[in-house]
Amino acid sequence: MQNEWEGHYLDGRTAGRRRASVRLLRQGLEITAEGGPTAWWPYAEIRQTQGSYVGQEIRLERGGESPEMLLIRDAAFLTALHRLAPEMAGRFHNPNRRRTRVAWTALAAIAVVGTMAGLYLWGIPGVASVVTPYVPLSWEEHLGRTVSERLAPETMRCTEATRVQAIQEIVTTLTQARRDSLYTFRVTVANNPTVNALAAPGGYVVVFRGLLEATRSAEELAGVLAHEFQHVLLRHATRALLRHASTSLLLTALTGDVSGAMAYGLESARILAELRYSRKDEEEADREGLRMLVAAGVDPSGMIAFFEMLKTKQGNSLTLPQYLSTHPATEERIARLRAFTQPAQPVTTRLLPGRDWRDIRNICQMRGPIVR
Repeated sequence: MQNEWEGHYLDGRTAGRRRASVRLLRQGLEITAEGGPTAWWPYAEIRQTQGSYVGQEIRLERGGESPEMLLIRDAAFLTALHRLAPEMAGRFHNPNRRRTRVAWTALAAIAVVGTMAGLYLWGIPGVASVVTPYVPLSWEEHLGRTVSERLAPETMRCTEATRVQAIQEIVTTLTQARRDSLYTFRVTVANNPTVNALAAPGGYVVVFRGLLEATRSAEELAGVLAHEFQHVLLRHATRALLRHASTSLLLTALTGDVSGAMAYGLESARILAELRYSRKDEEEADREGLRMLVAAGVDPSGMIAFFEMLKTKQGNSLTLPQYLSTHPATEERIARLRAFTQPAQPVTTRLLPGRDWRDIRNICQMRGPIVR
């Protein structure tokens, strides 16, 4: 049985990743990174945060708010771990279970049909949490596209080509830090004065003109996008829609019915526009969003500065900015964001050098070709 594997190691303090050799032993992992000493990770101190789906890179973490990370692409690593240390198997995903997922999904669909009346009254939120990991990516993408088209119809989209390209550069910089992601992120700017941004399933994010014009730098927009991307990557948006939507939408998700996903676009757009994520989901999106910024070398203080600016506006007005009504930025939250960024991380990427951000954020005042 193979006991040595190749991967990448991140020390939790810098954004760089180093090639590493990993040895599987009975009590833990022996990790030797390029240019560094050999480290010992006991299984009891390791948590798996990614790698449960086919094609996903395995991510193991050790430590607190800024943990060390180990990335391994070969799913056979987990199979070997289960064989070598079966007593620790419960802490890690077992790839051999993937073959049973289709059967379990079919059984879940039958169970939902049989108990539809009960689900309508009390069971949808609980079932949604169970079902979400098994929702096909294609279903999420079709629903997300439909929701995006409802929230930002073509006549409302701001499509001036050079400014659209500038925003896409920010998206590219952020997503390069998550090359293992199965999602393709698409950001649309809608000509709507509301200070808001919404993440739809499948990688679709709608930024309203009011929010874009409220940002003072590309880094502030990057902070908003990193946060919204996490709602997609962590499937918060998908789970929330399934919890709040009708039983019929839950059934289309279980069966992967793409036509059903498209039919529920209007209902889903309404739910997302009014949605308040749970405290746990928001904290998770904050933490992972800041990690995405750090991994991309982008100054994470932009995220904090944007929330502080909105909080100041809230204090000077009786009207609560929409982005705060769905993403409440309290003193406690801002303090937590600051704690997540300690110790200070090196900034290696300057977003849109040489570009005037005030010009870019005026994208909706320009006329240009439709960008698809």
